[in-house]
Amino acid sequence: MYVRRAGVVGAGIMGGQIAQTIAAAGIEVALKDVDAALLDAAVAEARRVTAAQLAKLVERGRLDAGAADAEVDGVVGRIAPTLDYAPFGDVDVVVEAVPERIEVKQAVFAELDACVPGRALLASNTSSLSIDEIAEATGRADRVVGFHYFYPASLMPLIEIVEGEETSTRTLTDAVAFAQQIRKQPILCLETPGFVVNRILTAAMSEIWREQEKHGLSIAAIDEGLVGAGAAPVGPYRLVDLLGLDTVLHVAEYLADSYGEERFHVPEAMQRQVANGRLGAKSGGDGFYASDGTPRVEGAGEPDIAALAEMVRLKGFVEACLILEEGVASHRDIDVGMMAGAGMEPGRKMLPPFMQADADGLDSVLTRLEAAVERFGERFAPPAILRRLVAQGRLGRAAGEGFYAYPPAGAETVQLQSDGEVAVAWLNHGAMNSLSPQLVAALSAAYDSARESGAQALVIASANPLLFCAGADIKDFQTLDESAGRAFIDDAHALMARLEGGPLATVAAVNGVAYGGGCELAMACDVRIAARSALFGQPEIKLGIIPGFGGTQRLPRLVGATKAAELNLSGDPMLAQEAFEVGLADRVVEDHELHEQALMWAAQLAARAPLARAAIKELAAGALRDGIDAERDAFAAVFASDDAREGIAAFLAKRNPRFKGR
Repeated sequence: MYVRRAGVVGAGIMGGQIAQTIAAAGIEVALKDVDAALLDAAVAEARRVTAAQLAKLVERGRLDAGAADAEVDGVVGRIAPTLDYAPFGDVDVVVEAVPERIEVKQAVFAELDACVPGRALLASNTSSLSIDEIAEATGRADRVVGFHYFYPASLMPLIEIVEGEETSTRTLTDAVAFAQQIRKQPILCLETPGFVVNRILTAAMSEIWREQEKHGLSIAAIDEGLVGAGAAPVGPYRLVDLLGLDTVLHVAEYLADSYGEERFHVPEAMQRQVANGRLGAKSGGDGFYASDGTPRVEGAGEPDIAALAEMVRLKGFVEACLILEEGVASHRDIDVGMMAGAGMEPGRKMLPPFMQADADGLDSVLTRLEAAVERFGERFAPPAILRRLVAQGRLGRAAGEGFYAYPPAGAETVQLQSDGEVAVAWLNHGAMNSLSPQLVAALSAAYDSARESGAQALVIASANPLLFCAGADIKDFQTLDESAGRAFIDDAHALMARLEGGPLATVAAVNGVAYGGGCELAMACDVRIAARSALFGQPEIKLGIIPGFGGTQRLPRLVGATKAAELNLSGDPMLAQEAFEVGLADRVVEDHELHEQALMWAAQLAARAPLARAAIKELAAGALRDGIDAERDAFAAVFASDDAREGIAAFLAKRNPRFKGR
């Protein structure tokens, strides 16, 4: 889905910032509110935020001041404030950001349903309300989705895309594509109270709130101690002041009503502050802390920071497991959500729940939870999935598999792991697993080594727990001269041909993003097993080039000519479920079961008669060769065009390209 024009309803703090994020991506946006003063304030805030963001680029020497000023004017110029729905007649997507009351949102969606095009995606920036109830106000429940930004929307990268009962797969795909178009990190989840990040954070913070009230602890000491212990990027009470006490209280009360006060404690101190109009930053910096930084909550007791940090980590992990067990989100999306939405990043020495559990050892986590049950009660009861993985011997990173699968220790670009008739080639090439000359050479060598070891099947997996392969490295392309570039293309095609037509059975274990060359690598394998959170796509056309490693030839054979043309010409992503439905993926499995399922498929293929298997593969691959040769020549020609240079330059500069057809 390519969005040309968007609408935002509600010009409050969130609505105004949402409009700014859309306009900053080069999209015209109509911003509607019933209050002209709010509209003026939102536009002024968009100018301030954009100027602040670009000032950092000017300071780093990546943008000159004149260009920054022009870009600020451009962003603000793309925001059209309005008091009515007149500009909404040709929008492609609308994000609603009105107050968090179901009757207000339903009224807005009924109005939108009557005035926006039937194709338009309708999204609610709700943090807790039912997408299904909101969708009932429309005649297009299949085109309604949750689109939960995090505050401040102009800075926070995460968007939770919430699937209602009637939301179609196409709508989810369109929502993911739009999130990527506006340079945000989407995760998918089913509708459930609190969705993912708020539910986990509130469950963990409930323990802090409960202990503070029970023992009269100093909130300043708690904030300082938990940050120092690496248990939180920002102190929990200072974070609530930033987010707004009324907003956090609403979520806490909603979750307590939904799941019970034992799991979600509602702090009396927060209720008192809200009743007195002390809402944090939105009320002049007066909330849990006064504007001068003095705590407004009684308590001077010295907290046991180690114990509090342990409670936060364990309770957050338990809630994350419950979300996983309920099928609300995959463990990968939960971890990505906590990284992008809660600041749990390895660079800050904080890991999201499942990565942290694997690092600690699942048997150790189980023991700690059992001790916590004895001390604090059943809200710390070990989840069923944790007990199951421990029983299977999947104890985490040290054991090679826990919630994620891990390669053997080593820094090789491709790490080969052989076990009898099945070998695993782990892609281990930087943050993006870029398909570079180095990776192509290493994977070719791994194939040879697997054959020499007596393996009959090769699984291609990623050492990066969050993605499979994001495609060819554009920067690599720019540094290669014509001869080296042609050699790289030839070597990559030779690798694909071996995976497809060679004697080894090949299985791609696609655990996340498989874009461009990554998607083509997966297509060259005999079988593609996709994790639930996997994303496929051929986005080359957005760079002014074409798929160069078989995408124009293998994709039509898998999904049909019409669907292949759509994917190659639009460059849009495809969710794992749709990939399975159209034939791009052979199976979709839960993320934490991907590695075992891939090994099972490899073992099955390895057991087949070697001569017959090799003949079948060779015959199937032979018919492709003429088309592959034509694609290789076309890729070289298009890559040398002005449009390709412009597309690549725009991609690296994070701006929209200006193609001229030459």
